[in-house]
Order: sequence, then C-alpha cells, then structure tokens
Amino acid sequence: MKSILDFQEKKNLKKKISMVTCYDYSFARLLASSEVDCMLVGDSLAMTMLGKSTTLDVSSDLMAVFTEAVVRGAGGKFVIADLPFMSYRKGLTANMTSIEKVMKAGAQAVKLEGAAGNLKLIRHTVDSGVPVMGHLGLTPQSVNQLGGFKVQGRDEAAQRKIKEQALKLQEAGCFSIVLEAVPSSLAAEITASLDIPTIGIGAGIDCDGQVLVLQDMLGMNQDFKPKFVKKYFEGADLMIKAFNNYHNEVENGKFPTEKESYS
Repeated sequence: MKSILDFQEKKNLKKKISMVTCYDYSFARLLASSEVDCMLVGDSLAMTMLGKSTTLDVSSDLMAVFTEAVVRGAGGKFVIADLPFMSYRKGLTANMTSIEKVMKAGAQAVKLEGAAGNLKLIRHTVDSGVPVMGHLGLTPQSVNQLGGFKVQGRDEAAQRKIKEQALKLQEAGCFSIVLEAVPSSLAAEITASLDIPTIGIGAGIDCDGQVLVLQDMLGMNQDFKPKFVKKYFEGADLMIKAFNNYHNEVENGKFPTEKESYS
C-alpha cells in the first residue's frame, strides 16, 4: 500500500488490510520484502523496545527518531506513526508541532486515540494535509482512566458510545479507525456502519483489516500471552537457541574458524 487511497480501495473491494507494528530499520526492511500492507510505528515501543509497563512514557521527539528509522527501511510501504500520550492535548500550536515532527520524520499518516476532545484537532490536521487514523475501544494511553488493559464495550451503553464515536471520527476526516479489544459483534456493527475501513486488534474477523505487534506475532515475548495474539513464529525459543549455539562454539573454540578469519 502506498497511500490512504489504497485503504479505501481495499474496503470497497472487500479485501482485508494487514498491518504490523515496526520500530526499527532492520525489521522494516524485512516487512518491506513481505506482502504485509503497511507498518505502524506504535507508541507500544515504550513497552516492546524500552521495557516500560505502559505506553505513556514516550515523547514526540522519540517517536520521530523511531519513525525515521522505520521509514528508511520501509521500501515505500505506507507508514503510520502514533502520536504519544498528551502530545495532542496541549493546544493547537503544540499539537501541530508534535504532528509536524513525526510527519517530517517520514510518516505518511498519524494515529491518535479517542474521539472526545480530539475532533477539532482531527479536522484541522486533515485540512492541513495530514491523514489521520483514529483508535477506539481499549486506548492504551487511557490505561489509568480505564483501570487497566481491559476489553471495552461490554454493556449496551458503552457499545452505543463507541459506535457514536466511530461515526464522529469518520465525520471529522479520519481515513481509518483501529478498534482494539472490543466484542466481535460490536466491531462488526461499526465496520458495517462506516464508509472508511476498520483495523482490528482483538476485535474479531469482521473488521476490514488486522494489526498485531511485531514482537507478539513473532513470539518474542514469552511472558505476554493475551487471547487476541496468534504467534506465527517461535522467535524467543529459536533466538535463545542461536545465542546458546554461539556461546558454546566460542567457549569450545569452534568459532571463529579459518572461514571467518583474515589471512
């Protein structure tokens, strides 16, 4: 995928969208060689790359650094960058400065969480030439307000609110919306009600696309096993085995050989 037009075309043709988070040049190059549609430089890097317990401790400057690295390896594939916690809640000038940083780092769109308090900014951002992806349901930046990483939209009132927010995000100009950790039936209703595509994570099969965190799908985090993640690779086991093989060869004098040495 090269532009936001491809997102809409896929929805219109009923073709699913695949998105994977990415945080560095090396993995971006691998994803660029794959059939995955697009990459998200998520503020989840706080947890996956920095070892934090939430996504809150990330700055716009840091997001720009990671975004630039991903874009260098992305091979022209569409790259979206998250706007980090509080970076779009400080007044229009400060908000647009944060957006400018990640866009000048090479992102082709930004993603922000929630609808309440964001609609005017979304309209202004879109009018300024920046595509915006919305995010509803479990919004990790609101983890303290939500009382933890919990499924959202369990009762009728909560479902009605999320459906209303989705329509408002579409009206404000979002080109797509991530639906995270909501009941499948709710995600299906929202997807059917919108003209723009939905990207699900823990939101069932009826979304227009899916997103997973790179480290989760590659099985690199042995301690993190949420219901919505499917491992496509036993990364942790295989990498630990490789590290141990290297250690043993060094310890036993089997590496380097003449092949890996200069004469």
